[in-house]
Amino acid sequence: MLTETKKPTSQEFIAGMREAGRLASEVLDHVTPFIKAGITTGELDQICHDYMVNVQKTVPAPLNYQPPGYPPFPKSICTSVNDVICHGIPGDRILKDGDVVNLDITVITQTGYFGDTSRMFAIGEPSILAKRLSQITYECMWLGIAQVKPGCTLGDIGHAIQAHAENAGYSVVREYCGHGIGQVFHDEPQIVHYGKPGLGEQLHEGMTFTIEPMINAGKRDIRTMPDQWTVKTKDRSLSAQWEHTCLVTPTGVEVLTYSAGSPPPPACVSNLKFRP
Repeated sequence: MLTETKKPTSQEFIAGMREAGRLASEVLDHVTPFIKAGITTGELDQICHDYMVNVQKTVPAPLNYQPPGYPPFPKSICTSVNDVICHGIPGDRILKDGDVVNLDITVITQTGYFGDTSRMFAIGEPSILAKRLSQITYECMWLGIAQVKPGCTLGDIGHAIQAHAENAGYSVVREYCGHGIGQVFHDEPQIVHYGKPGLGEQLHEGMTFTIEPMINAGKRDIRTMPDQWTVKTKDRSLSAQWEHTCLVTPTGVEVLTYSAGSPPPPACVSNLKFRP
């Protein structure tokens, strides 16, 4: 006998997403002290996996994730180093002084909600270019978040990100974008990180989605590695990414993946209210 799945109320949904966002961000809080020269990306994956599974009792969403046309993703997190734009597979690569790495975390809670977030980390003393690229990308994400409110359009978000990146002399990756998220990993709408003000779908209260700009120091062109997952810059320039999961509130935005260890918002959005 089939039983109908009970659809959560908006209050239940928001509570579930708040928990998922907090737990995803706390994985990054936990792994941060281990991110230093000499550790492998595979060891970072194991640290995160063990914390999710054994401590949080969450499920690592990337592990064995298989969209149509792709092989199963073999690890629990993504580790994208230097010229890797996204979806780097953890393995034997040893992080060294001067590297920059993005750790992308997605957890599934026991009640079936997804929380998705990523941060950039510098190993030792990175180059001035690497530090500036990471900072500008961080500002891009937050400037996009600052647009979010009922009635805002997807073009408003994309334009804020694109203008800031290109004014700094950088380029915006077009092939990958943010996405709706909830009880499904990747859902509509697609949150592209470029666009024109006033164009695209309007946001409404209760929507949840990620904003996760991928910004290249060189040109925006990409190349995909033979593993079918790892995406690098075509010109081998550095790339950076930051990501938060957001909720559209009656008056603006709530950042669901902000935790005790999250870096504070940059000065360009110092007046933004993003906590409940």
